Amino acid sequence: MGSQENQKPETIKPLDPEEFRRQGHMVVDFLADYYGNVDKYPVRSQVQPGYLRERLPESAPHEPEPIEKILQDVQKDIVPGITHWQSPNYFAYFPSSGSIAGFLGEMLSTGFNVVGFNWMSSPAATELESIVMDWLGKMLKLPNEFLFSGGGGGVLQGTTCEAILCTLVAARDHMLNKIGRDNIGKLVVYGSDQTHSALQKAAQIAVCEI
Repeated sequence: MGSQENQKPETIKPLDPEEFRRQGHMVVDFLADYYGNVDKYPVRSQVQPGYLRERLPESAPHEPEPIEKILQDVQKDIVPGITHWQSPNYFAYFPSSGSIAGFLGEMLSTGFNVVGFNWMSSPAATELESIVMDWLGKMLKLPNEFLFSGGGGGVLQGTTCEAILCTLVAARDHMLNKIGRDNIGKLVVYGSDQTHSALQKAAQIAVCEI
């Protein structure tokens, strides 16, 4: 692998469908083998801080490497530095959430690479999100006014921290519309001593006392 310095830029050639199919099969096989043996790895990584910088070059390679070499590097350099959240021996933080359906869904989503910030940018993504949110609301037996079909609704967030922040900002703005934005200093967020630290971060971003 060489440095990018003093190198002439070259036209990037996108993957043709057959090459994408070949490399995709290799990545799926790699992950299938990983999950077939994940219980054999120590759950907590055994590497020391800074280990990866010692293994990788100081600058990005100028020429792309074949997928075979990349997967070898992942196995040799990346897998040892993973805390294996999906291991059956993992009992910290959150429960294992990976599944075949989840992986394949992410593959489809990433493959289409749409941006769903409004209906026109991707009608299917926008409408599917609202439908799935209604499904979830019904499974949770929420009142009809919480559903899109009942005049409510919501959006999927990437993390719980994002969801807490969005909820807090919505509650803040709802109250400020009643009492005036000049009274933001009067708002206080309450939580128990068991509340996740994400609430404190959200309160700081939303400029609310906690």
